[in-house]
Order: sequence, then structure tokens, then C-alpha cells
Amino acid sequence: MKILSIQSSVAYGHVGNSAAVFPLQRLGHEVWPVSTVHFSNHTGYGAWRGPLLSPEDVAAVITGIAERGVLPSCDAVLSGYQGGAGIAEVILSAVAQVKAANPAATYTCDPVMGNATSGCFVDPAIPPIIRELVVPQADLITPNQFELGFLTDTSPTSLSDTLDSADLARQMGPSTVLVTSVFDGDAQTSDTIGMLAVTGDGAWLVETPRLAMKANGSGDITAAMFTAHLHETGSPADALARTASSVFAVLQATLESGERELRLVAAQDAIAHPASEFEVRQVR
Repeated sequence: MKILSIQSSVAYGHVGNSAAVFPLQRLGHEVWPVSTVHFSNHTGYGAWRGPLLSPEDVAAVITGIAERGVLPSCDAVLSGYQGGAGIAEVILSAVAQVKAANPAATYTCDPVMGNATSGCFVDPAIPPIIRELVVPQADLITPNQFELGFLTDTSPTSLSDTLDSADLARQMGPSTVLVTSVFDGDAQTSDTIGMLAVTGDGAWLVETPRLAMKANGSGDITAAMFTAHLHETGSPADALARTASSVFAVLQATLESGERELRLVAAQDAIAHPASEFEVRQVR
């Protein structure tokens, strides 16, 4: 596969393209990374340096790629943290260009807005733009449970709620919804965490042990790997099994290391060769 990935970039640590590119390459795919910001580190540290790139600069990089005549070979566009409100228009223009050149190409939107612990952590102008303009153009979206609630104006707290909310999200335009960080009941007492894939053909759930850690960038890896595995296998269940296995291995290696940043390099064999050790259940 060849993937155009439009996301943040950090020099230290692994979020955005700095989290997505290496796993995709380790799976054997070509990635064309386009940065929306280039920060010293992710914003979870509370302090960072580096530029928020202008929409014009991001668009110029994409134009330069298009001028190489390679867009017909692009299989997927992936977007994540947008940085500024004007980036959405640039992303949608890129998606339109790629799909005009290759109608079989897909667009994955990771609607990065926040999480249940931190709340919304992006520019307040961005979430409405993602909901109203970007998500309707996506083939696949990968929200966490909190972001799914914002997109659909719901508050999912159970598997049944999440299924209903995912159906509402699919009515907005995407054919496939991958919900990360799914809790069925009280998240504070749960010892497992799930991922749920919902399509027009059914819904599948995989659960893994919940590790006692906060992992910036795990959603970025998840969106990238699920996109790649779904393209490769055509099976939401298989893509879910492979993605959950690799993400858990990365998180476990990170926890065991005592480090804050994801141990992508240390866990690279589990990325390239997922064990698929967790059961995937069809829940609808």
C-alpha cells in the first residue's frame, strides 16, 4: 500500500505521524507523511516548542507530491491531529485529489479531539469542523468513546450505547467505524478495555487487559494499523484482531520499560507479526 498521512509530527516521542509512520513501514507499506505541526514533543507535557504549520504550507507539500504524478498509486489517505482550524479544508482537498486519481482509494479520519480523562484538548473551533465537514467525507473513522459521543451528540457508556452511537456515526457518511477505548459499564472499575468495529455487515468487539498507564499516541497507531490491515484483509474482524494484538504489545512494552513514550522500536516485531491472541466476538 501507499498511504498519504496528514498529521502532527514531534521530534521527541511518538504521536501523530511520529507514531503512525514507523508501524506502517514495518508492515511493509510506503508512507508519504505530511506534517500539520512540527513540535518538540506532544502537548501532554504541558510545554512544547515548534511551529503550527499554516494551511498554505501544508497544501504546498501536498501539491508537490501531486506534481510527482503519484496520486493514482495512493491507496489511502489518513488524517489525525489537525493543529489549526484551516487544515480541514486542506485535508478534504487532498482526499478529493486522491480519489479523483484513484477512485478505489479510501479516507480514514482519526477525529482527534480529546478523551474522557482530559476532555477536549484541541482548538475549540476544530471539533465542529470535524463533525460537520470532515467526518461526512470519510470512509473510516476511528474515534474513542468520548469522541464518538461528541460526533453523535450522545453519551455512550455501555456496549449497547456505543453500538447505537456508531450507527449514528455511520449515518453521517463513513461506512466503517472503529471505536477505541470502549468500556461496557463503569470505566473506573473495568479491568478490560475494548475496540469495536462496526460496518453495514455487522459489529465485532475485541477486549484486552486494561493496563495502568496513560499512553499518548496509542490512538494514532491504532488508526494507522487498522487502516492497513483492513485494506490488506478486507475483514473487519481480522483487522481488529491484528491491530489489538500489536497495540497491546506496544503498550505492555512501554509499561514494562517505565518510560512515558511508546516503545515502538522495542515492540516492532509484534507490529510486523501480530499474534492475534485476543478473541474477536461478533456482537451483531
